[in-house]
This record gives sequence, structure tokens and C-alpha cells, in this order.
Amino acid sequence: MKMKKLVVPMLSLALMIPALAGAEAAPAATVMKASVNTPAAELRAGLDYLLSEHFTLAVTAMTKAYDETKDAAAAYQALDQNALDMQPAIASLYGDAGAAEFERIFRAHNKYTDDLVKATKNKDAAAVKAAEDKVSGFVDEFGNFLGTATEGKLPAAAAKQVIRSHENHVQEVFEDYAAGDYKGAYEAYRKGYAEMFSISKALSSAITTQMPAKFEHTMADTKAADLRSALNQLAGEHFALSVLQMQEQYDGRAASSALLTAEAMNTADFKAAIASIYGADGAAAFEKIWVTNHVNAQADFTAAVKNNDAAAKAAVEARIAGFTTEFAAFLDSATAGNLPKSAGQSALTTHENQVQQVLTQYAAGNYDASYKTNREGYKTMFGVGQALGNAIVTQFNDKFQDAVAPVTPADPASMMKVWMKVGSSVLNINGTVTQMDTKPFIWSGMTYIPLRYLSEGIGAEVKWDKQAQQVTITAGSDTLVFWMNKDFMEVNGMRKSVGAKVFVNDDNRTVVPLRFITELLGWNVQWGKADQSITLTKSM
Repeated sequence: MKMKKLVVPMLSLALMIPALAGAEAAPAATVMKASVNTPAAELRAGLDYLLSEHFTLAVTAMTKAYDETKDAAAAYQALDQNALDMQPAIASLYGDAGAAEFERIFRAHNKYTDDLVKATKNKDAAAVKAAEDKVSGFVDEFGNFLGTATEGKLPAAAAKQVIRSHENHVQEVFEDYAAGDYKGAYEAYRKGYAEMFSISKALSSAITTQMPAKFEHTMADTKAADLRSALNQLAGEHFALSVLQMQEQYDGRAASSALLTAEAMNTADFKAAIASIYGADGAAAFEKIWVTNHVNAQADFTAAVKNNDAAAKAAVEARIAGFTTEFAAFLDSATAGNLPKSAGQSALTTHENQVQQVLTQYAAGNYDASYKTNREGYKTMFGVGQALGNAIVTQFNDKFQDAVAPVTPADPASMMKVWMKVGSSVLNINGTVTQMDTKPFIWSGMTYIPLRYLSEGIGAEVKWDKQAQQVTITAGSDTLVFWMNKDFMEVNGMRKSVGAKVFVNDDNRTVVPLRFITELLGWNVQWGKADQSITLTKSM
């Protein structure tokens, strides 16, 4: 059954929580500093890229093979290389043996879809059935692999369901294309493409749950990670559709108009995303710049190359150069300088050059080079998603924070466990992860930790007196007082030596020597020599 309804990516900013403040303010213990650059978000973005690229190349390889185009072999080679490029990521998680097993299963299924194309082309019903049976076998085998590898964090049954859905979408696109229903094919294409980002979210969440320490106890499903992934999806789809449309237009194929329609739908989704952040006026400004000298210019560039019209080609290149300047200025202004014009223009120029090079290499018959540039250009879009996502989250950090419940042990005899790491902003208290706006560090041979986050994380109250340069911590019946640039403090009125000066770091946070504060409060300390992690435990 065909499913043609498309879901617009949602970049909702409705949930608003107070932002983290400096040392003078007292941030609530339930606030988490948002970031698109956590280890878990990086994992998810990496899977976004590899899995979605697999989908785009699978569809391209199948349609090119069906049409028996001159670039069909190069398209299939790019698809196969995508599978090989997944191996290092799998090896880093599950070792060389896991990577080898992944390659055996995943790489072979690309061949099964190629068999399906040939059988369909030859109208060989038995061969079609045999190819479909092989694909079904892949669904079961790969689903079991993922279930086992993730130790059930992504259950095999759930994995099989999403893999089956993916294969159905690929086959739906191909069947519509083979039937000449190009509009239906590229509607299905957009549906299947979007699904790959849901798969990467589920898989990255399973992996980070399975290996929390490896990803510094960060999560893959935060609002900031969702934003980055949504921008990855929009930017990546824009590139993939643009390249396909330009190739089809150059070859004079009927699918070109359907691809223009799909591009317009991608633009509409991009506009909706911009509107959710910068309002209707911002969205209208985006659309005008984006369409006139970018999307439309790419079609004009293709016509100039096809007609070997040097003057027209130079004219459209000038329009595109103007777009990179205008759109970079728009992004700089919209993000309040968090994505500077110079950085935006550099990224946009790289993108435009790659799009144009894919076509010029294709037109010259240099198909291997064209697909190599195609893959490089597709990967570039995920850097765009990261940069724009980072700028937006930095600009509206309070709107992308994830609420974290304060830690209050229900049982006085329960064990409290705190995890930090030198150079990391992650704080894990009894499994509750927060993102600090500063990091533990080593200075003069001593490890320093942020006083406020540790204190509030264990339920203490922290007050800052700017005039006296004094921090007061109230924990139950105990009162601790620290003074900036002093190497002593008071516990319930009694002076204690800290052993080193308490000071405010570059992030405007009060930091104290780890050993002193943990011994004072009676914590056990476990130091991870290999990764410089800090694990504190105490019976409460």
C-alpha cells in the first residue's frame, strides 16, 4: 500500500525554560545547557549521514540501472562504497569482528536490490520473487544482528520492523519509477528519506543507552540533537534532489519535472522550519533568497552547460555568487552573529561549487569523479546542519534545554553516584545527565571541579554574594562558606584549610580542588586514569 503523505520536519520552540546564568545568579538544578555538539549528538549525526546517503544512493543506483544509463556502474560503486564507509564506525563500537559481520550482511543486500532491478527489467516474475525473498532474509538477519549487538537496547523485533519499512520504501520508489509514475516515485522518495533519520535516532539512542560512558552519559534525543538532525535532513535532501534533477534535466528525461516538484516541497519544509524559529517575515526572506538565485539558478546552470553557452553559464555563476553573499548575510543577521557571514559564505560557496562540479563531471562523462564529488557534497551538507544548528541553539539556548529532575534520594541509606570527566561538560548524578556550562580541569597538578553543579546536584542550596565574593552552601544542617582567591573556608563557623585557592574560572564559575571538597563532604573518589573520569560515591 502506497503512503504518499509527507511529514513536515518540526523545529518547535514552544517549550521554554530559564537559561543558565553566571556566577552571580543561582540557576535552577533542573536546567541543562543545550548543545548540538555532545558525543551522543555526534553519533546521531554520523548515522544520519551514512544511513540517509545509503537511501539516496540505493534509489539512484536502482533507477540508473533500470534506465541503463552510462553512469549506472558508477552509481552502484558509490552505493557499495557507502557500505564500506560504515565499517570504521561499527568497529569503534563493536570491534573488528562486529564490523566484519556487519559488512557481510549489509553489503550483500545492495546486491539483492540490484538483482530486483534486473528481474523487473526482464519481467521475470520468478527472479523478482527470488530477489524479494533475499531482501526479506536480509531484514531478518540484520534485525537480529542489531538486536544482539545492542544487547537488546534496540530489540530485534523493532529493528526488523524499521528495516522492513525501509526496504518497502526503496521498492515503492523503484516500482513507481519503473511504471513511469515519477511524481509518485519522488513523493515516496521523500517519505523513505525522512524515515532514515528516525532510524538513526532510534539506533543512536540504543547505542548511547548501551554504552553511556563511551558517550559521556549524553543523550541522542535532546531538543538540540533533534534540531541538528532536522537540519541535516533538510540540507541533505536539498543536495540529493538538486543533483538528481540536474542530471535528469541534462539528459532530457521525464523525471526532471517531478524532481523540481520534490525540490519545491523541500523548500516549503525549509521555510516552515525557518518560520518556527524566526517567524513569517524571516521565512519569507529566506524563500526569496533561496529560490531565485539558488534553486532556480541551478536549473539555469544546467541549461547553460547542456547548450554549451559560455555567456549564459558566466551569468548564472554570477547570480549564484550573489546568492552566497546575500544568504550568508541573512544567516548572520538572523542568528545574531552566531553564524558569521564569512563562515556562512565559505560553506555556501563550497556547496555551490560541489553541485556545479557534479554536473560538469557528469556532462563530461567522468562518472566516477562525478559520484565522488556527489558524495563529498552530500557530506558537506551535514556540516551545514551542524553549523546552523549550533548557531540557533547558542542564540536561543533556553528554548532548547531539556528539563532534568533534581536528584533527591528517597531512601536516606541509598547510594549517591556522581560522574564527571576532565574536559567534559557532562555531569551524571544517579543516572540523571545534565550539561554544565563549564568543565573540570587540571591546573598546577590539581583537579578542579565546579562547586555549584556538584552542590546543587546533590540537593544543596547555593548562594552567591557578589560584594563579599562569597559562596554559601547549605546542605541539611551544615553551612559551608567559601571566599574567592582564599585558600580557606568555614564549616559551621569553623575555619578549614582548602589547600589551594578557590577562584572563578573563565566560564564565571566557582571552582574548588576536587580532593578537598570530596574529603570534606565524605565522598569516595575513583579516578579513571585512562579517560580522566571522576566517579564520586557516598551513602546518603
